[in-house]
Amino acid sequence: MARTKDLEQKGAGLRKQEDLTLLHEVSIATAGVSNLEMCIQCGSCGGSCPSAADMDHTPRMIFAMLRAGMRDDVLRSTTPWVCVSCYHCVVRCPQKVHIPDVMYSLKGMAIEAKLFTDSTAPDFAQSFIEMVETFGRSYELGLATRHYLKHYPLRLPGMAMMGFGMLTSKRMGIIPNRIKGMDQLKSILDKAKTLELTS
Repeated sequence: MARTKDLEQKGAGLRKQEDLTLLHEVSIATAGVSNLEMCIQCGSCGGSCPSAADMDHTPRMIFAMLRAGMRDDVLRSTTPWVCVSCYHCVVRCPQKVHIPDVMYSLKGMAIEAKLFTDSTAPDFAQSFIEMVETFGRSYELGLATRHYLKHYPLRLPGMAMMGFGMLTSKRMGIIPNRIKGMDQLKSILDKAKTLELTS
């Protein structure tokens, strides 16, 4: 009788451990076909990642945490914010998991849940999105100025020479350039937001 009870407890723990609700939620939130459920925990992603040393968890670990339903731990992780979207991990993944796309989804979920540990990267992402929605492209001078004023104001004087060099070599413009067809871009973005709300 004691052995049966012990096996039932182990079985209950196993079922809890295999709750894939969070994994499916992230997979559905990811654009296209993420193949997230196909991860075999081989570790190729972390071994391929040039930013892995700066992550608190490797992508493989993040996917294991998703399988375990560790929502808060995953959304507080620095890993999605450190990902540079080089897609080297995707090239080496034997299951073709779209890891950078999953990282984008996790960033969005962390922002929505306000579970990020440091607001620097989310603020930068939000500023970038606002620039694209306003001008159709990034406005580097405005983006850098806003970012450094908010997060690193004491570093701004040290950046002046580099900024001047970029301006004089025409690598960066003083005023933003709005793309042609902003109305079309706005329509696309509005449609994407509508689809996101209804999905």
